Amino acid sequence: MSFRRFLTALSAGVLVCTAVSFAWAQGSAPKAAPKSAAKPESKPSAAMTGGVEPTLIGQFGTWGAYAATPNGKKVCFALAKPSSSKTNPANRPRDPAYAFVSTRPAEKVFNEVSIMIGYFLKPGSESTLEVGGASFAMYTQGDGLWIKNAAEEERMVEAMRRSADAVIKGVSAKGTETTDVFSLKGLSQALDRIGQDCRR
Repeated sequence: MSFRRFLTALSAGVLVCTAVSFAWAQGSAPKAAPKSAAKPESKPSAAMTGGVEPTLIGQFGTWGAYAATPNGKKVCFALAKPSSSKTNPANRPRDPAYAFVSTRPAEKVFNEVSIMIGYFLKPGSESTLEVGGASFAMYTQGDGLWIKNAAEEERMVEAMRRSADAVIKGVSAKGTETTDVFSLKGLSQALDRIGQDCRR
């Protein structure tokens, strides 16, 4: 999966408010998003989804399930913010982090996991997502992380469905180390819901 292909394809669904920009901005730095981004009353931005405003189709624990249809192609995604975040050194500023699991049936992409970390990662660095006692290598580019071995993605998603939380660590371009913990409460239900709305 190329980074450019990912950015183009995910442009319909990976955003919250006016800031979460994995998409049309193609690698530009994200702007701060509201702190309540994953709550039902806060909607993802139409400006970042090809002019189509994503609709919240369900809130499940910490995960919101969204759907949009830019250019006539249905896109669904589950989104959450970290339940806790730490930086080393402490209190270094950063934009909000988000975890996404997106489905784009027109491209035969289902349950693709990505993390927007909230800062530009150290070039060439790798990261690890730890979930359910397993570790999954993640590659980094810009402010995003994706699974390094796409063949393991289905196993990672199944581990996320069964586990209480997922931990992702990263290193910024300035050398700041971060640890984000995402509660997985409600993820399984959110994925079931987007699976219904974005059928294969």
